Amino acid sequence: MVNLASLRSVKASEEGLKRVDRARKRMGWSKTRSKTWWLQANVSQATLRRFWKQPISLDGFISICKAVGIEDWQEIVDWSALEEDGAELESKAGEEPLLPAIVGEFPEGPVPVNSDFYIDRAPIEARCYDAILRPGALIRIKSPRHMGKTSLLYRVCDRAEKQGYRVVRLNLSKIDATVLSNLDRLLRWFCACISLELKLTTQPKDMWILDRGSIVNCTTFIQEQVLEPIQQPFVLALDEVDWLFDALAASQGFFSMLRSWHEEAKTIEVWEKLRLVVVHSTEDYGRLDLNHSPFNVGLPVELPEFTAQQVEDLLKRYGLDWHQNWVQRLMATVGGHPYLVRLAIDELAWQKVTLTQLLQEAATDAGIYTDHLRRHLKKLQERPELAKAFRQVVMAPEPLQLDTMQAYKLYSMGLVKKNRRSGRPPLSAVSGIFSDTVGWRMLTSK
Repeated sequence: MVNLASLRSVKASEEGLKRVDRARKRMGWSKTRSKTWWLQANVSQATLRRFWKQPISLDGFISICKAVGIEDWQEIVDWSALEEDGAELESKAGEEPLLPAIVGEFPEGPVPVNSDFYIDRAPIEARCYDAILRPGALIRIKSPRHMGKTSLLYRVCDRAEKQGYRVVRLNLSKIDATVLSNLDRLLRWFCACISLELKLTTQPKDMWILDRGSIVNCTTFIQEQVLEPIQQPFVLALDEVDWLFDALAASQGFFSMLRSWHEEAKTIEVWEKLRLVVVHSTEDYGRLDLNHSPFNVGLPVELPEFTAQQVEDLLKRYGLDWHQNWVQRLMATVGGHPYLVRLAIDELAWQKVTLTQLLQEAATDAGIYTDHLRRHLKKLQERPELAKAFRQVVMAPEPLQLDTMQAYKLYSMGLVKKNRRSGRPPLSAVSGIFSDTVGWRMLTSK
């Protein structure tokens, strides 16, 4: 007999699926494309798709059934797929934890907006959703690589689109190097991309007057062709803006212009429609004048690592309920770094290795983090002073303080985290991988 209280994920039997199929036809709904269904069930479209093929969370299963009028959901569960001896699904402290029954999105890249595997880091999302509604808003999202910045950006843009706002997202890492040779080329490219996204009939070249300068040309184009013709707000979301930091010939004027647009919203009504979101990884702004940039105004957002509770939440979305000891073992190796945690769960789901095997090999050439380690190895070998500073952090028994610029660079690489217990935060290594002798040897060997 299966213990109902222990159930975390279930799937429907073949007969159960036929019953649900008949019920949804009576409602006039598609199997997976009826938005009304997944909204009434309070699940994502992705969950509705999985319902027809594989186990999903118990709560989602019940909600999907009830949305089509099936109250006796127990009658359509595939009980034969569950353990018949009544053993609990939660892994015990001394047992190897269960492997994921559900395969999520590949951990590389942003988490899709409709994904069940995005973990909120409250109250960050709510603050961003509120801020984007405010006239002349500016949101600055900064965190090291692979912390979820672009995933959050997608959700802010999605929230704006649902409010009826016009939205343009630009990833500045896609800029050709020749575009950064001077400010005029950068702003022409910038306006051309916005024009393309909005399908404007008037092109930047039609309004570009040499004598009035690039910044005035760009500002005039945005005001006359983007802001004035529309009634609703316009969100301009710029990802990976730190690609511009070293191109001072173009970047200082560009960022100064963005700052001026934000300031214009305080006194000029048409500029209230503009909402800016800028995303970057590093706090090393090079020689930029921050007082003429967007980097010291607006709402600053910094994404932290996952907490143990958030890691447990993510595991449950894979149909798992691990004992706290196993969660602690995973986090002792990878911390709460979202990408490293997701990579571990993805490996468990696809390769079906045990968690013990995964952790034992984590910092070796055969481990799943070898590419991650070697990527940092290359960067540290190019900057010996950073390698030396990072070694101090790894070898220190307690968090320590570093030179401000070295701390900024190591933090932006995702190698250290801030321990905010003093005015100037001491640093510690993000992950136990780097404290492992094998992992450290990979990072320091020539």
